[in-house]
Amino acid sequence: MTRTQRERNNKTKKFHSYYDYSLLFLTLFLAAFGLVMIYSTSSYYSEIHFGTPFRFLKQQAIAVCLGIFLMLFVSRIDYHIFLKKLPIINVKPVTGLYILAIFLQVAVLVVGSEVNGAKRWLPLGPLSFQPSELSKIATILFVAYIVQVAPKKVNKLGGFIRIAIYMSPLILLIAKENLSTAIVIVGIMVAVVFVASRKKGYFVGVGLLGLGFVGLFVLLQGYRMERFAVWLNLETHEKGFQILQGLYAIASGGIFGVGLGNSMQKLGFIPESHNDMIFSVICEELGLVGAITLIIIFVLVIWRLFIISISAPDLFGGLICVGILAHIAIQVMINIAVVTNSIPSTGIPLPFISYGGTSVTILIAEMGIALGVSNQIKYER
Repeated sequence: MTRTQRERNNKTKKFHSYYDYSLLFLTLFLAAFGLVMIYSTSSYYSEIHFGTPFRFLKQQAIAVCLGIFLMLFVSRIDYHIFLKKLPIINVKPVTGLYILAIFLQVAVLVVGSEVNGAKRWLPLGPLSFQPSELSKIATILFVAYIVQVAPKKVNKLGGFIRIAIYMSPLILLIAKENLSTAIVIVGIMVAVVFVASRKKGYFVGVGLLGLGFVGLFVLLQGYRMERFAVWLNLETHEKGFQILQGLYAIASGGIFGVGLGNSMQKLGFIPESHNDMIFSVICEELGLVGAITLIIIFVLVIWRLFIISISAPDLFGGLICVGILAHIAIQVMINIAVVTNSIPSTGIPLPFISYGGTSVTILIAEMGIALGVSNQIKYER
């Protein structure tokens, strides 16, 4: 076949847009399962403190519905819009979002609401907003953008340092009050650069340096050192109660669990069990079978994101999905490790499941960006 004939055949071929419905349904399932578990874990606490068992369920349901709306809307938008300059201000959305994230983190330090000794929320009337969740999306898009501008530079340590310098203002602002989220953001940045780089050797040094910085931040804050003491002396430390009760919940669940809604540990033994410790109640009520099933579903989500990333039409789209994949994988691993006392306690929620309006809304909307990348994949029917 001659070149001219091949070109004619290509012109007559019909290409169709792909849309990853598997990822969509997995996301909806996790969001729905999260609502079920939030009601199960929070109904007793909500009844005692607010006179209704539905308070947390209603708030989370509103956040989930908003997230689904944003997901479906964003999924139909060409993700290349993030690279097009906005009129008048002449700034690309990807850069504008990063600048906005920095501004909001500064606002948190200045006028943010303080909870348990840390400023992480911006008050919005009766509601509150956690800017660090938006910062995760800003990190994914901004790092993917920097890498795709000059992908060969990340093959050397200097290219990684360049990206780290760009990201350092946001990372340091978040680490000031929320080291665990800063670790997640650094993990996202490293994952995106690691995938894009053809040379992997220098990441060993980067990892050791990162551990050093984490150690420094831990030493500078007394309450972080105390978490290590709790982790090492769980049964004797006065602040080891929550994790210890979580382990009791996991152990009492056995293979098949005590049944949905029948947890005993959520009845005041695990404080606010609908938050970061929700996985322990899942283990208690649904048993080892339920916990493993949930983990498998998370693995399937990660797998679908991996498939989209390697099938994406360009480097920018592929790296966006890598960032989203890293975000979910890191949070799932950290949350489960904390609940099982494998690492010291941190404030990382279980994606889609733990209570938190800002977290679930932005995370579901983030999946819409991945679906938008999948929608740009063309295939021949």
